[in-house]
Amino acid sequence: MLKEPRPGRVKTRLARDIGRIEATWWVRHQTARLLRRLHDPRWRLVLAVAPDRAARASRAWPAHLPRIAQGGGDLGDRMGRILRGMPPGPVCIVGGDIPGVRRTHVARAFAALGQNDAVFGPATDGGFWLVGLKRTAPPPATLFEGVRWSSAHTLADSVASLGGARIAFADTLADVDTAADLRRNRPPPAVPLAHVSRMHASRRHGRPTT
Repeated sequence: MLKEPRPGRVKTRLARDIGRIEATWWVRHQTARLLRRLHDPRWRLVLAVAPDRAARASRAWPAHLPRIAQGGGDLGDRMGRILRGMPPGPVCIVGGDIPGVRRTHVARAFAALGQNDAVFGPATDGGFWLVGLKRTAPPPATLFEGVRWSSAHTLADSVASLGGARIAFADTLADVDTAADLRRNRPPPAVPLAHVSRMHASRRHGRPTT
């Protein structure tokens, strides 16, 4: 699940810490790295994008990857729509802001669906970076009902919304919402070339740099 990387529309909490342009730059490069890492013949990679018009017109992502629109509603509505609407077979949804995710993490999540109805990849902040369903039966109507999004209760509430389903848990990974999260997720992002040029110019003229 990805948002079109435009200033002011992505990573608003991170933008308050480091600036809108810098946050948007981070999203662009994080997404590019993520898509390279998750390309694998064992599964089909589909981009669920927002806003809906980005599914048709945006050049933010590789043109060869299929796209679907997320549609309206809260995060639960949008994820539920994806999980109900994809072709038959197991489906995992992955967030776009997890620097540590690798193919091995996704492979373990799919493997867990062999003996379970659902799988969650917990995030360190109480949410989750991955949710998957085996989909041998339609998802329950209660899926993601009553979830307190963007809170320490998000994962627990999402698990509870699945009722008596057999649930597995994949690896715990960290997402990035703030500058402090960036510092904890090493290595840090590279500095944009324009910023490097400004730093060198400032040094040449004897001014302090930030």
